[in-house]
Amino acid sequence: METVKSFNSPLASIQVRPIKRSEEARYQALMAAHHYLGAVPRIGETLWYVATWQDQWVALISMSGAALKCAVRDLWIGWDFRSQYGRLRLIANNSRFLILPDWHLPNVGSRVLSLVERRIVSDWQARFGHPLFLLETFVDPQRFYGGVYRAANWMELGGLTQGYRRTSNGYSATPTASKRVFVRPLIRAPQAHLTHPDFAHLQLTGDPNRMLNAEEMRALPLCFSDIKDPRRPQGRRHRLPVVLGIAAGATLCGMSGYKAMADWAQGLGQSARERFGCRRENKHYVVPSEFVIRDCLVRVEPGTLDRALRLWSQSWGEAADSALAMDGKTMKNAIDANGEQTHILSVVGHTSRTCYAQKK
Repeated sequence: METVKSFNSPLASIQVRPIKRSEEARYQALMAAHHYLGAVPRIGETLWYVATWQDQWVALISMSGAALKCAVRDLWIGWDFRSQYGRLRLIANNSRFLILPDWHLPNVGSRVLSLVERRIVSDWQARFGHPLFLLETFVDPQRFYGGVYRAANWMELGGLTQGYRRTSNGYSATPTASKRVFVRPLIRAPQAHLTHPDFAHLQLTGDPNRMLNAEEMRALPLCFSDIKDPRRPQGRRHRLPVVLGIAAGATLCGMSGYKAMADWAQGLGQSARERFGCRRENKHYVVPSEFVIRDCLVRVEPGTLDRALRLWSQSWGEAADSALAMDGKTMKNAIDANGEQTHILSVVGHTSRTCYAQKK
């Protein structure tokens, strides 16, 4: 216990920083060994932090995407499910908080939380390109009182969650323990900002995220059913229309990049996976990995993919356009067969913002 003896409570010397990629295995191993819920997968936008004292690890924190549904939180904010879906990115969920053995000392927990709070807004903006307005967390009342959050000036909301929890396969099929709900505003009057009618006021780039309904999920893979699979038959676990449908669905819901698409897919529940036509293994539907999504998108001919997406857009587009805009872009790091930089010309609708066509 020399570590504890030499500590002498110099809380000011504790520092918090994001986990490095080379440290992720150690982070997950410690979570699995010491947290009662075990390690947590990366689901959507996630940042992992470590608190250190003289290069020794003191505590671990996971900040993930907000819970898709939480009646207590949603009632406090004052939004409904339809209006809040594109704004959930403005909330981060403290999905794990672990103070490591030998460091359970007075005020360590609240100190670590306050240090995370000071830097997470800038870290989130730099990593994901948008701000944060609110932090949330859920506390099991059968195990904890939530004293560390109260000491860090988090606010408990009235009521409990329904007891469902996020898993690597989406959400648990049955409720377990209902949780207390704590929030920590990062700006003044977060409810007014989160319910502001002007989406641009929220400092979010692009269009509001949309939510796919059951019919749209079933329709997406069908649009890609005529595309020839460029992969060898050996080792295929996921049908090409399913992979392309999930990638397109993730993009429609605001995901950007292969990693984000894979994380979005991992967050799908079993019902959503069934609608996409996912493969069933051991009584569960499984989704394609980041490697499979990237491999398929790289191999499929762009023109064929574009025509399939336009087919879906024509069937499910929300508005007719009275005017079209044409715009050209130079694709970064895209070199064609002649060794020249690739240029793409796009035609986009003014009203619907739908991309009707792209051509090299």
